[in-house]
This record gives sequence, C-alpha cells and structure tokens, in this order.
Amino acid sequence: MAAVQPGNMPSGAVWDGVYFNAVWGNLHIVSDGNSFEGRWLRTDESAWGEMKGTLSGDVARFEWKEHKIGMVGPSATSTGKGYFRYTRPEGDNMDDRILGEWGFGGAEVGGGEWDSVKQRNKQPDLKSVGGDVDPTVGDWR
Repeated sequence: MAAVQPGNMPSGAVWDGVYFNAVWGNLHIVSDGNSFEGRWLRTDESAWGEMKGTLSGDVARFEWKEHKIGMVGPSATSTGKGYFRYTRPEGDNMDDRILGEWGFGGAEVGGGEWDSVKQRNKQPDLKSVGGDVDPTVGDWR
C-alpha cells in the first residue's frame, strides 16, 4: 500500500464529480458516505473502466477493472488498485484536481500516474459509461 496519509479536504470540496484526463477520459465519481464508485471511458474509446473504494479525508483508495472494448477472454480485463489525493491548486479561479497512482493486481502503485481536472458544472452519471445492458430490453445472453 502506498504511504499516503489522509488530510483535510479543501474548503467546500466534494468528491462527487467528473474529472478529465487526456488518456483516461472523463472519470465519473459518486460517493456514498465513506465509499465511492467511479467509471471512465478512455478518450480513444478502446476501453472502459470501473472502480470502487473508500474515502478518508482528501484520499481515496480503490480497486479497479478496465475492460478492453471488442475483446473477450482473460486478456480482455485488467485489474488493480490505486489511490487519489484531492487537491486544490493555489490561486484564484483554479480547478480542483485528483492526483494519484495505480498498479496492477494487488499493487497500488507501479502502473502509472493519474492526474485529472475536475470539470465545472458537470454532474457524474455512472450509467453513461460501461457495458451494462438493460435486462428489460430483449434477451442479450
């Protein structure tokens, strides 16, 4: 586990929102108490992902799965863990960010960094991302 100690959230900040990264696309985060869910679709639409985790102050820890679009079998899904720290840059009229790292399998680090900018006036919508099919519409099995 990464040696990241939680601190206080910036004044008035909330985790819920949509965060943009040029590779990962828009990450939608919705919290419920000290837990949260997130979903993203890569900007090149090659994969979509989902995460679940816990919130403690300005730190989120999560487990993630990413599904390669159009692929089946063992290599179609990658899994891992990671963390974010919620930050607010100094200055006037600056956008909040989440900065963190992710790793494969049981590792929370080592896969790469994740830096996303919170989008203003965008509401998160987990159902807008992913491979869930409405079971009330036909039999897709």
